Amino acid sequence: MGQVAIQAFSIVDNGSIVSPLGFSAGGLHCGLKKAERNDLGAIKCDVIANAAAVYTTNVFQAAPLQVTRDSLKNGKLQAIIVNSGNANAVTGKQGEEDAYAMRAAAARELGVAEADVAVASTGVIGELLKMDRVHAGIKAMPAKIGKDAEAAGEFSQAILTTDLVKKEICVTTQVDGKQVTIAGAAKGSGMIHPNMATMLAFVTCDAAIEQQALQGLLGQSTDATFNMITVDGDTSTNDMLVAMSSGLAGNDTLTPKHKDWASFAEAFNYVCEVLAKAIARDGEGATKLVEVNIQGADTDDSARAIAKTVIGSSLVKTAMFGADANWGRIIAAVGRAGVPLNPEQVDVKLGDILVLQGSRPVTFSEDEALVYLQGDTVQIYVNLHGGTGKATAWGCDLTYDYVRINAAYRT
Repeated sequence: MGQVAIQAFSIVDNGSIVSPLGFSAGGLHCGLKKAERNDLGAIKCDVIANAAAVYTTNVFQAAPLQVTRDSLKNGKLQAIIVNSGNANAVTGKQGEEDAYAMRAAAARELGVAEADVAVASTGVIGELLKMDRVHAGIKAMPAKIGKDAEAAGEFSQAILTTDLVKKEICVTTQVDGKQVTIAGAAKGSGMIHPNMATMLAFVTCDAAIEQQALQGLLGQSTDATFNMITVDGDTSTNDMLVAMSSGLAGNDTLTPKHKDWASFAEAFNYVCEVLAKAIARDGEGATKLVEVNIQGADTDDSARAIAKTVIGSSLVKTAMFGADANWGRIIAAVGRAGVPLNPEQVDVKLGDILVLQGSRPVTFSEDEALVYLQGDTVQIYVNLHGGTGKATAWGCDLTYDYVRINAAYRT
């Protein structure tokens, strides 16, 4: 596999969720989706892996999250079973029993301990799973699981709902002179908003890493990446990010005190950022990725609050769809973010085009701005000139197609 050097890590061409040592994956169609598309997937590790997870902040948490929390009490996992087409959310006692039944069936068919299996679901809320189809699919899963790119692709396809593209990334870095591989796969297109953006994401890694260190790193990376994206302002009932590390790379156990921790963390964060941006770019009906960069805030937390407000503004998002250089919508969002700032010293740029300086309009070429905003990536820069705090958030434009897709989601 060819590699392109990037800072402290290398991107692996054609890498996948099974590239880290010890991992296999697969996917198939079991009949939860009407279309003949994969709707059941699994990841398996050859050994019991240190694992960590973060979950949606939505009060209505789907049954699979409860099961995964239960499995992760000891910080260990060996497999993940995931379905799309049905969220198994707000389904009461039966939904809970079905999620545990998925865990038991996956453990039996994959040959691992029941307590070492995580469960994830995504799709329509409030409908019971067709468990006969789920059980048939899980029984057929072992024959579909493999360590090659094709099997990994089948898994990535199995977790999608309204997504248009698969979201995958793989990198390598050096720890104690040994190659460590980190990979990820995700889904998400709508019901995406900061505080776990409906998204599911899975990260595999072969580094030896302390479980608490993995959990801490996952939380930090989530705050800077998945919690900084939005499509529509809605936070799902099912969002989950799970990381598993096999330890098969043979390095000395990683902790924040390890000499190579910084480079490992940089590589891990990059995987999360790529997946988060891919979710934002693939927002339902979206035509472009929108990135908001805030600098000059009092603190990073203040900058994040402002970035989230701007990227989540429907008026900003519709302006981006219309390629309208309406900086007034941007400054209005900055001003309502609930963060103290000096309203007399704010600069705003669209790409390299300065449109506001010192909170005063600047003459710029509307034609040049139109051409820039018609591109597939738009970067908004806001400088508050008030401190060293900075943050970046990602989202997409709001289009007619978003309404069309969600107006008929169940039908």
